[in-house]
Amino acid sequence: MYAVVRLAGKQFMMRPGESVRVPHLDVEAGSVIQCDDVLIYANGDDVRIGRPRLEDIKVTAEVLEHGKEKKIMVFKMKRRKDYRRKKGHRQGYTLLRVKEISS
Repeated sequence: MYAVVRLAGKQFMMRPGESVRVPHLDVEAGSVIQCDDVLIYANGDDVRIGRPRLEDIKVTAEVLEHGKEKKIMVFKMKRRKDYRRKKGHRQGYTLLRVKEISS
């Protein structure tokens, strides 16, 4: 069983019991969130596709922690122009554990 949900402007496939990293959500660690924006639901042969979303499917997830991804380096350079810029970036994330997908 799985569901594809839209969360924080992106789409994620969620299965019960699995952990998913999503872009930073403004909720406290330890709280439970419910996602109503389900695009696809599949349970064996029962596959439902929303147009644009499924109204009767809910995904419940627990917020485990907040953190930051590994640092990436952004480097810009224009040759022969004495132009160099080096910048680092760490994207924030929220770790969710999917509790259930209710239909």
